[in-house]
Amino acid sequence: MTLPPYVLGPMPVDRRMATVDERLVAAPLSVIFDLAADVERWPARLTHYRFVRMLERRNDGGGLVEMSAYRDFGPLPWPTWWTSMMTVARPEHSAAPAVRFRHVRGITTGMDVEWSFESTDGGTRVRIVHVWNGPPWPVIGDVAARAVIGPMFVHGIAARTLAGLARAAEA
Repeated sequence: MTLPPYVLGPMPVDRRMATVDERLVAAPLSVIFDLAADVERWPARLTHYRFVRMLERRNDGGGLVEMSAYRDFGPLPWPTWWTSMMTVARPEHSAAPAVRFRHVRGITTGMDVEWSFESTDGGTRVRIVHVWNGPPWPVIGDVAARAVIGPMFVHGIAARTLAGLARAAEA
């Protein structure tokens, strides 16, 4: 039995924290898209990923995925962990190819993520957007999200992930 894709809807626009990582990748859209959507192989391609486990598969190539990566702070690698619902809108099936995630477990529960892809003259513009209202901690949750978690952890891991996948696509 195959399960239908998750329905995550459009990216929320009303979240208090947003991080954006963007890069022009000198490779065709299909190449970088396939690398981004193949999350189970990220640990083999990206040294900062500890593991990626597909806990449940959906018929669009997404599913329930558990991920863990290190965020380096000098010589100290800080382990992070989260579980997300993942959807895949493939270029051959969508005018707006994208890989979407919604974090459902971990400190970043409720975070929405979108990888979008646009063909350009020089290759493919890849944009990763993370939006979130922060953890449900009284008084400090919003500040923690916007001052620490977003810029230091989310951006730190996303920028490194995008750079690593870009190198693989351009090779």
